[in-house]
This record gives sequence, C-alpha cells and structure tokens, in this order.
Amino acid sequence: MSTKKYNISVEATLEVIGGKWKCVILCHLTHGRRRTSELKRLMPAITQKMLTQQLRELEEDGIINRISYNEVPPRVEYELSEYGWSLKSILDCLCAWGEKHIVKVYGDKASVLEDNILNK
Repeated sequence: MSTKKYNISVEATLEVIGGKWKCVILCHLTHGRRRTSELKRLMPAITQKMLTQQLRELEEDGIINRISYNEVPPRVEYELSEYGWSLKSILDCLCAWGEKHIVKVYGDKASVLEDNILNK
C-alpha cells in the first residue's frame, strides 16, 4: 500500500470536510445533537441520499458520532466527536468570512441569509 501524498496540508482538510454540504452539517452540529430529519429540515436543498452519504463519510472519518437508540421506531442522532470539535475554529472563520463576503457582494446580509439559528 502506497502512502498518500499531499502538495499542501489544506488538501487533507478539504478531503475530509470539502464539498457543498459537510461544513454546513458540521456547523449545525456545533449547536448540539441532531436527528437526520432535523438536519434535512435545516438544509431543505440537500437530498436525503446526499445527506445520508455525507453523514456516513463524516462518521467514517471520525468527525461525527452516530448514536442509535434501541427504540421503536428507531431513533438515530448525530453529534460532533471530540476530533470533530477541533474543527470549530475553522467553521467559525468560514462563517465570519462568508458574512463579510455577503455584505461586500449584496450589501445586506439579512436579505440573503435564511432565518435560522446559525445566522443569529
């Protein structure tokens, strides 16, 4: 088995949290445990298939924990793992930069950002 090589370390970061949805999922999980249905409601543009795939990949990479409850009907929740919490400062910086970018491009973030807990 050959060792993977990266040109710069940000490639390793993007390999784990890159893409359209992973950072959004992680930002929601910084506000506590969430069921799949809650995440879907918070991200209406994501398909169920994509949400499931992204959650599985984040779990495989050790970024989130999947908690299954032995109940009827079955209940599953997701939370950031201890390793996942180490991404919080990165996520905060991405959000702050995104707000600045929205203001620069659109002038008023309130007219562009959805009304949800992440935008308070």
